[in-house]
Amino acid sequence: MKLFFASIFALALFISFKPTPVQDKAKEHFKKDLLDRINKVRREGCHCGVQNMPPVPPLVWNDQLEKAANEHAGDMFMHQYFSHMSRRGSSPKDRVVDAGYGFKGYKGYAVGENIAQGQMTIDEVMNGWIKSPEHCRNLMMAQFKEVGVARAGNYWVQDFGARVSFSAREKALIKSGRIRVIPDKRLDN
Repeated sequence: MKLFFASIFALALFISFKPTPVQDKAKEHFKKDLLDRINKVRREGCHCGVQNMPPVPPLVWNDQLEKAANEHAGDMFMHQYFSHMSRRGSSPKDRVVDAGYGFKGYKGYAVGENIAQGQMTIDEVMNGWIKSPEHCRNLMMAQFKEVGVARAGNYWVQDFGARVSFSAREKALIKSGRIRVIPDKRLDN
């Protein structure tokens, strides 16, 4: 009987944590505001320290990158540390792959990460990243195509990614056996 009530309590707790429509709307607003701000900077170009960064194409939101960012931001917040390397030793690349952002079947890829601590608004964190030459260069890197950002308390993580597909001609050559793809063993975890 105790097990029955414990199960009912656990189920009630689980159901109570389901995002409400208001929370879903707030999350979508957060994502849109962040992406708009990121793409405004990319569209206009900027200075990263003394380096002039010309305009670059916009980024699109990627839920897998957001998931990786959310997990790292949450871990840093929960355990009160600040580092690109997680407490368990995972790198940004490890985390995005674990979140489902795979590279197998692609010709090339790129991953980058910005982190911040202490900012409470999108404007504050974006201004901080733009004022930091290294973070700013990540933000303006033309090869990045996708982004996911998350915040936990005052910890922020911005994960960038790009996967380069094979062309139709390359795919046909691979399928015919005329060229062969040799996997990069460094990507296998």
